[in-house]
Amino acid sequence: MPDPRANQAGGGADQPALLLEQVTCTFISPGGASYTAMRDATLAVAPGEFVSVVGPTGCGKSTLLNMAAGLLRPTSGRVQVFGQPLQGVNSRAGYMFQGEALMPWRSAQANVATGLEFAGVSAAETAERSREWLRRVGLGGFENRYPHQMSGGMRKRVMLAQTLIRDPDIILMDEPFSALDVQTRQLMENEVLDLWMARRKAVLFITHDLDEAIAMSDRVVVLSAGPDTHPIGEFIIDIPRPRDVAEVRMQPRFVELHQAIWAVLRDEVLKGYERQRRA
Repeated sequence: MPDPRANQAGGGADQPALLLEQVTCTFISPGGASYTAMRDATLAVAPGEFVSVVGPTGCGKSTLLNMAAGLLRPTSGRVQVFGQPLQGVNSRAGYMFQGEALMPWRSAQANVATGLEFAGVSAAETAERSREWLRRVGLGGFENRYPHQMSGGMRKRVMLAQTLIRDPDIILMDEPFSALDVQTRQLMENEVLDLWMARRKAVLFITHDLDEAIAMSDRVVVLSAGPDTHPIGEFIIDIPRPRDVAEVRMQPRFVELHQAIWAVLRDEVLKGYERQRRA
């Protein structure tokens, strides 16, 4: 297995942008029962690298992302950001959630501007940058629309602009397009790739969709079924960029990678299904 700390796809720095090393996360219920969602898991993302994590339902993918965001402290192990221990919330990361994260009482522009407002950026600069980011995600002219006036794909574009406007060094994405129809999803995937290619920030991307993971990533990490989840496979995606997520699926190398990754993932999906069935 390749060294997960090795520089990948646009690295250049000695330290990973994000390192979770030997992390264990155990939850204790009010009754005292314990559940170890993740045990002794190590994962690194190099500067400029796009890493996707796949695994069975309920295996702890979001737990991993929340530890990377500083929203959840590991029971043991360490989290580092560009070589420094993570203390509290990861201020160098932007987090795009799976569910809706827009404030319904605020317009598209006001939602995008939220992060800059909290950071104390001037009103004039905030307005200019929020309008610019709406244009970048294809929503120029929709600044005054409210979430209920936009389609699901448009709301996801607003959330993407909301995540990227502060120019984070690390981008965390938790199944951001899972609720979209196939066509809108592919448009959003290509939109993310275009923005990522322009800036090459470190990305940790959680998805259930193996096709999506291969089409977008430099590297795909496979997690075991829970409990005690940990990485069990790692695959370099050596398909040339730029990529179109629909067209790349036709390439023989894509098919080869899909077969190789699914051979590892399939047994874990079956284990996860069986455990849920017995629960």
